[in-house]
Amino acid sequence: MPITLKDAQLFVRLHHRHLPPPVGHKFSVACTDGQQVRGVVIAGRPVSRVQDDGLTLEVTRCCVMADTPNGCSLLYAAAWRATRALGYRRLITYTLPSEGGSSLRASGFTVVGQSGGGEWTRTSRPRPQVVNPAVKTIWQLIDESAPQGRGRSDEKPDRPARLPQCPQTFPPE
Repeated sequence: MPITLKDAQLFVRLHHRHLPPPVGHKFSVACTDGQQVRGVVIAGRPVSRVQDDGLTLEVTRCCVMADTPNGCSLLYAAAWRATRALGYRRLITYTLPSEGGSSLRASGFTVVGQSGGGEWTRTSRPRPQVVNPAVKTIWQLIDESAPQGRGRSDEKPDRPARLPQCPQTFPPE
């Protein structure tokens, strides 16, 4: 079921093992036991601008209460369905070396590599300290029915050169 970013952030703040809630999202999904929220997944634009090709979303948080069997798998699968429904071709996420990834494999994700790890801060552009700068495993799901490629700007779906002009008054006269 859909959940607001504010409510998903609160759930992550209360229940996630090691990360704070993300700042924004494209969508968030919750699983419930019929009475209360048992888990959430938050998806948004990729944090790494290298991955942000206009056709990729990233699961920035998946957080499930410990006594919710298969909750992560259910949420990852729901995130993939929502990702495709919104017209995106690829869904990625990252895990720590200590996280096995069984829920990701069960949801159809495959490992595509390792992140470089480390901090993003530079002398010319300081950034907040990263919570866990370790190397992470990168996972992905790709819509095999969509044209292949990374979705560079020349491969993006047709978009109008300009947005239509809005009338100055509403309703239009």
